[in-house]
Order: sequence, then structure tokens, then C-alpha cells
Amino acid sequence: MGDKAVPTTSPTPSMSKYNRDTKTVDDESEQRLETVYSEDTLDGRYLAKAQILNEAIQSIGMGKYQWGLFIVTGFGWFADNLWPIVTGLILPPTVNEFNFKPPYLKLGQNIGLLVGAAFWGVGADIWGRKISFNITMLIIAIFALSAGGSPNFPALTSFAALWSVGVGGNLPVDSAIFLEFVPASHQYLLTVLSIWWAFGQLIGSLVAWPLIANFSCATTVAGVDCPKSSNMGWRYFLITMGGLMFVFWGLRFFVFKLYESPKFLMGKGRDADAVDEGEPLLKQAIRRQLTKFDSNHVKSLFASRKLAYSTTLLIILWGMLSQSFIVWSTMLTSLATRGADFGDGSVYITYRNQAILSVIGVPGALLAGYMVELPVLGRRGTLSISTILTGVFILVSTTARTSNALLGWNCAYSFTSNVMYGVLYALTPELFPTKDRGTGNALTATANRIFGIMVTSVPIFIAGAIFLVAGIIALLLPFESRGRASL
Repeated sequence: MGDKAVPTTSPTPSMSKYNRDTKTVDDESEQRLETVYSEDTLDGRYLAKAQILNEAIQSIGMGKYQWGLFIVTGFGWFADNLWPIVTGLILPPTVNEFNFKPPYLKLGQNIGLLVGAAFWGVGADIWGRKISFNITMLIIAIFALSAGGSPNFPALTSFAALWSVGVGGNLPVDSAIFLEFVPASHQYLLTVLSIWWAFGQLIGSLVAWPLIANFSCATTVAGVDCPKSSNMGWRYFLITMGGLMFVFWGLRFFVFKLYESPKFLMGKGRDADAVDEGEPLLKQAIRRQLTKFDSNHVKSLFASRKLAYSTTLLIILWGMLSQSFIVWSTMLTSLATRGADFGDGSVYITYRNQAILSVIGVPGALLAGYMVELPVLGRRGTLSISTILTGVFILVSTTARTSNALLGWNCAYSFTSNVMYGVLYALTPELFPTKDRGTGNALTATANRIFGIMVTSVPIFIAGAIFLVAGIIALLLPFESRGRASL
């Protein structure tokens, strides 16, 4: 974090103090931030070094570099929600033009997401965060733009799989980057970052609405009377979204200078590099103390019973909640097919309702950031409540007898699921130590993608029941990261 990115003045009291349940920690070096793990969970030397970095970052506070990270890592949240929604938005017009079975496009996408999550997440723990951060968005842009010119269904599915390789790497990498630079007093912003997730859904829906509604063929029979010339809306949509990804990549690569995470370098035993990456303020804060500790080998995410239990539950939760995107795709279909049954299933109405659902998700992300800091709820309680409510709203949506009732229940689902994912995306990297965070994020994301491939369609009532069970499992997580610094 160089002179350009880090504030050169002393942090304000609100930045330099971290209030917990019973104790306030200021920037005195003798006082220690409470952390998620203890020495019976992780190696003592690693804990000591991580503690030093946490105190140095806390003493600096939330500077302009960190706020810049909030924006550029937010692009990753944006893309992570946008592109799975894109395939649902373009599905009706592409089926009409190419006459293929819809699950195959989702299958290609999920395979790409699986590869991307595993490759970029694990890679972030091997070659660092910077490379993955600077490449994933470019991959999305290139293949999304290419998909706009797809001559047939196999080409479209191939491009969807390729852009998804980039999409799959965003969250495992970006959440690690943000968490490893933000002071403990502002870790709740990792939850608030999910507002970018909601914006991805919102912007995609708003752009798709006029393009697909106005530039799609009017056929009701797939493959009949739907030439490319009268069905350009989905192509315009892909080109627009691909162009936006190019803008995001340009801002990341040319405008914002990302430094390698000092915590990553420390976890790799490169203590001197960890100091140098933190010039000038971090260097003075940690150089004297960091050299007291020898480097230690990286331990696995299952090194202790409690850590193994935590990791296993997170993988299970991510696998179960992979149903969310499947439900969302089903919701898009139900808005059209059941809307037709109710007498108002036009393309315009369908995409208008999709835009309404996307708007509802934005306040859900903000509420999540507030709830996770409440002592009574914390991360686990908020995740449990929002997951259970999501399941409830999925189940009751099956009782809708009018399109307005269906839209209302789906709005409730959109709101609570945005709270749920906001917490889940924040809690997961908080519960992994830095040296294994990319791999841990990759494991959970991979579980999510594998289940997505295995279950391309699922009855609504089963999906609702899965969410109810997942909400109970969330309460069984052994660690609560509210008020504690990540390692």
C-alpha cells in the first residue's frame, strides 16, 4: 500500500478503535485484537505473526486504499451474480432461435463456474492474489463479447462455459483480497460488499428488459420463424454486459494499483516481502516484531478437530445453497409460464417483474451489513434466520394464484436471499486463515458448483426444505467472527 493509496495522517478514533462486547482495543501495540482462532486451532507462531499484521492494519484504519478495494473487489461480486442471471435472461430468446434443450446451457455454465472456482481459488494460495485478480474479469469480457456473435447453440454454450471460468474465480479471490487489507473494525464491510451482488442482478435486469423485450422474435414455437435478424436483443445484451466487464477490468488493471496481500506473503514465509508490500506505514508498524518469528509450514484446513468441523460445515452449506441459483432460474421460468396462465405473461411483463425483483435485493444487502454486527445475532444468527426465511418464501410461493401474488412472494425471496448470500460470502473467508483462505474459498465454491451441475432442476418444495435445513446447520458453526479480527 503505497503513498498514493494509504492515508498519511493518523486515523480518527472511530478508525483506530475496535469495540467488542466487553473491551475496546486502541492502537497501542501492547493491546491485542481478539481473533477467531486460538493456539489449539492454529499454529502459535502463525497466530503471533498474523496478530502483528492485524494490529498494524488496525492502527492505519480504513484509508482510501481500502475504500478503493471496496469498489474494485465489488466488481467481482457484481459479476458473480450478473452472469448466472444472464443465462436465465437470454434463455427464452436463444431457445426460440436455436431450438435446444434449456438445461444444456446451464450445464455448460456450471462446468465453467466449477473449473474457475477450483483453479483461481487454489491458485490464489499458490501464486498470490494479484494475478487472479487481474485476469478473471478480462476472461469474462472476451468470451461474453464473443458469445454475442454465436452462430449456433454449441458455440453459445462453449462461450458461456468459458466466460464462467472467469466468473467462478471472482468471489474466492476478491473476498480474500478485501478481508486481508481491511482493519478488523471494518470487517462488516465484507457483508456490505454484497450490495454489488445485488447491483449485478439489478443492472442486468434493467438492461435486458428493453433489449430483449423489444428486439426478440414473437414466435411461441422454438425453432420456427425466429431468424437472427429479428432476434438480436439477447446479442445486444451480451455485448453490452461484456463491454461493461471490459470497463471494470480496465479500472482494475490501469487505474487501481493492487498490492499483494501482506498476510498471503507472511503465510508463504516471505516475511521480508510482507513488510515491503506495506510501505510506508505498515513497514514501520511490523518490521521490528515480525522478525522475531520463524516461518512455519502451511497447515491444512483440517489441522484440528474444531477447524475440520468448521470447514466441513461450510462446504455442506455452500453445497446445499447451490440450490438458490437453480431456484432463481426456475423463478424466471415460473414468472413467464405461470404469468401466461394468469393472463399476463408477455415478454415485457416478465422482464419488468425481473427488474422489480432485482431492486428488492439491494436493501437486503444493506440490512445484512447491519444485522451481522448485532450482538444477539452476529454472523451465524443472521445467516440462519435469512436462510430459513428464504426457504419459507420459496414454499409459500407455490400457493400463489395470481401473478401479483407470485411476484410478491418472489420479492420476499429476493430480499431474504440477498441477506443470506451477503452473510455467507463474508462469513466464509472470515473463518479461513489467510494462508489457506484461497483454497478454503475454492473448496466451498467448488461444492457450490458441483451441486449446481448435479441438480439442473429441482422441485420448488424440495428446494424450500433444503433452505430450512441449511438454516439450522448455520447455527452449528463452531466459530462466530463478529467482533474478531480475521487471520
